[in-house]
Amino acid sequence: MSAVVRVTQLCKQFERVVAVDRVSFEVARGSTAALLGGNGAGKTTTLSILLGLLRPTTGEVSVLGVDMLRERYRVLERINFSSPYVDLPRRLTVRENLGVYGRLYNVKNLRSRIDAVVGELGIGALMPRPYGQLSAGQKTRVTLAKALLNEPELLLLDEPTASLDPDTADYARSLIERYRARTGATILLASHNMSEVERLCDGVIMLRAGRLVDQGTPQELLQRYGRKNMEEVFIDIAREREIGLALDGKEPSS
Repeated sequence: MSAVVRVTQLCKQFERVVAVDRVSFEVARGSTAALLGGNGAGKTTTLSILLGLLRPTTGEVSVLGVDMLRERYRVLERINFSSPYVDLPRRLTVRENLGVYGRLYNVKNLRSRIDAVVGELGIGALMPRPYGQLSAGQKTRVTLAKALLNEPELLLLDEPTASLDPDTADYARSLIERYRARTGATILLASHNMSEVERLCDGVIMLRAGRLVDQGTPQELLQRYGRKNMEEVFIDIAREREIGLALDGKEPSS
């Protein structure tokens, strides 16, 4: 499978802080990959660069075969993202927000597409309400609806089920699975929910302090670290960072 996302020696420095340090990875077409790491690992910075919202200090980024540093306008209508930490315009109603973003993404048959996404996510009752008056869980569902409006070929998700109750979170994950199966889309998600990662993802990219420290399928990582689940793998890597030890050639801690 060809790579939809190709990141090569990516670096991003904010004054004296190196947020991303020589990171390289690929995400294959039609796959779902997880970008994992503790707080401050560089996940959000990397996603922002992939979206074209930040320019890297050095390195190369290709999305859908397009150089995002020079020609990002060519693919912006073909990608989308969702993050509960990025608000939509708070004074606009949900309906108004979806209309605005649908036009920005040049969505054809916008009204019917909005109806379809709203129905899938069960947010019809929220349509007349100002976005700023919604609960955290309701906002998460609305931002996911926004992300699916243009049926993106590349979907970037930052904590896609944050603030959702277990039942709604399970429904959202099923929706993401169905969307990928129906469209063949490529998905890159950042999540702290390791059961979500095990369920949704074909590949895992592990970051620590801005550097790529490991990658592989969930099954490969479980075997490599001798763990029963991805949460235990995540904790191994996070604790290694805290005590300042290198992973290379070291057995996982008990």
